[in-house]
Amino acid sequence: MLEFILEGEFIPLIQLLKASGLVETGGQAQTVVTEGLVKCNGEVDYRKRLKVRRGDVIEFNGQKITVK
Repeated sequence: MLEFILEGEFIPLIQLLKASGLVETGGQAQTVVTEGLVKCNGEVDYRKRLKVRRGDVIEFNGQKITVK
């Protein structure tokens, strides 16, 4: 499980995927989100601009990111 330390109030989902190294580009991040390959707090979420906040858990490709 990865931990991501949030410095502001939130981070958009596609930026989190890039910042955590789970995808290489923003385009790739948008694709995996729109294809339903990403879960937020256990539920598939198709929103590219989802505001991820502290306490959220993002799952993609067998990896989990806990936002702190």
